[in-house]
Amino acid sequence: MRLLVCSIPDQASVGIRDALLQMAPWSEAGVFEGNPVWKCGDKTIVSIDRLHLLADDVDKSVENATGLRFDDVLFLSRHKAASGIHTLTIHPLGNYGKAEYGGRDGTLVPSSPHLMTSLLRRLKTEAAGLPFEVSFEVTHHGPYLETPTLFIEIGSDESMWSNKEAARAIASSILNFEESTCPVAIGIGGGHYAPRFSEVVMSKKVSFGHMVPNYFIEKADEQAAVRYIQMALDKTRDAKSAYIHKKSMKRSRATLLKSLVEKAGLEAIDSDDLADTDA
Repeated sequence: MRLLVCSIPDQASVGIRDALLQMAPWSEAGVFEGNPVWKCGDKTIVSIDRLHLLADDVDKSVENATGLRFDDVLFLSRHKAASGIHTLTIHPLGNYGKAEYGGRDGTLVPSSPHLMTSLLRRLKTEAAGLPFEVSFEVTHHGPYLETPTLFIEIGSDESMWSNKEAARAIASSILNFEESTCPVAIGIGGGHYAPRFSEVVMSKKVSFGHMVPNYFIEKADEQAAVRYIQMALDKTRDAKSAYIHKKSMKRSRATLLKSLVEKAGLEAIDSDDLADTDA
């Protein structure tokens, strides 16, 4: 069962929800916080009157209100970036450091590697021909939940948040993706948009969970680096390896991280270690 959360103050979120409601045979299944609950197969949509970042434990609240239990939560959302690059993004949640935008300090939310990765692959297909890039983002911001959770977003500025084609591409991806089960890895290195990890899942058999960017890992002392790796591992179920984006960092740092990853019981991998998706 999957819970889809729409934030009414977020126009991109409402646009994705409305596209979903138009594209599948949903039925009303009660009320949550004064708004209709919609159900279709294994998916349930709720709408909340506050921004997502403030929706701590919304999974438990919906379960208590409806009697349903959920395996994953998807937040339908806008995305904002100073670059203004039009991008459709997917990312896991949590804070390696201070919780400046919701959630809890130094706490990650369980990730959903197969769902995230399968959705990104489908979104790449659905968005073909649209003026949007499609990319993972690394782990960041709240809210805090105990159910595996992801954000799926339209960005990166207000001019795109109401884009109906983008909303339909995301809605179609959610309704029609086929979840594939690949070896699970955490990602280490690279920038906020995780372009390398995004590229890898398009051609290799791997599912990414939590991702630790360079702005946390590269300047961290050994103790902090171990903590970040362990946090990502603990909240990425079935992770057996860590993909280190070596080209994004100094060789000495990559060597140290490889050693720390192996001490954590993970295999340090790169693209050559992964099977092709069409193999």
